[in-house]
Amino acid sequence: MPVRKIDACLETLGSDAFAPVFVDFVATFGVDQIMVFSIEGERARCLLSYHFANAALAGKLATAYLDGWFRRDPLLPELAAARTNSVQLRSLDAITGEMDVDYRRKFFDAPGLVAKTTVLAVGETLRLFVSFYASAGSADGCDPDLARVAGRLALLHFERAEENSTPAPLRVLSEREQAVCLGILSGRKAEAIAADLGVASSSVVTYRKRAYGKLGITSRAGLFAICSR
Repeated sequence: MPVRKIDACLETLGSDAFAPVFVDFVATFGVDQIMVFSIEGERARCLLSYHFANAALAGKLATAYLDGWFRRDPLLPELAAARTNSVQLRSLDAITGEMDVDYRRKFFDAPGLVAKTTVLAVGETLRLFVSFYASAGSADGCDPDLARVAGRLALLHFERAEENSTPAPLRVLSEREQAVCLGILSGRKAEAIAADLGVASSSVVTYRKRAYGKLGITSRAGLFAICSR
């Protein structure tokens, strides 16, 4: 039941355990993908990206969005102007006329996403886009009340988690996948990471491949890129 899943989200606010619990809650919405971005002036950060059927797709779209495309988001001026401690909802239909052709092609037409509900969630320290996407074969959108709740939960969590040492994009990974990625970010070799975890070097390679697949990246450089934005 959504109420129990909301309670589970509340119990894990500010911790690394939040992301999988939150994704489990969003799974009840009937959508295909969720993305959470923090926008800070001329800088954007991906705090969460997850596609329920194609893990790599969300990572690829998030990477592209951070690579300057976020500046072409038609909702950007509205998020910048939104008042503190507010939550607003916007649908894809409401902003289609303000979206340039290349932006729509890259983030909607090419990946087959036809519906979107975005929560503009603004707190004391963060301004977030919390977006839910649906493909042609799924629901037209998500329940607006649930979307508002999810937006507030994301805002509460990420404002609490700002001091968390784990980079936000890694929070959708398993514990072992996170540990391997953190080891790579700290400059450690596979053998050293394996020793820390008490596993074989081949297992580290496996965890790395799984993590990269979920994050939509293919290299160490890609890992540094998404974790430094």
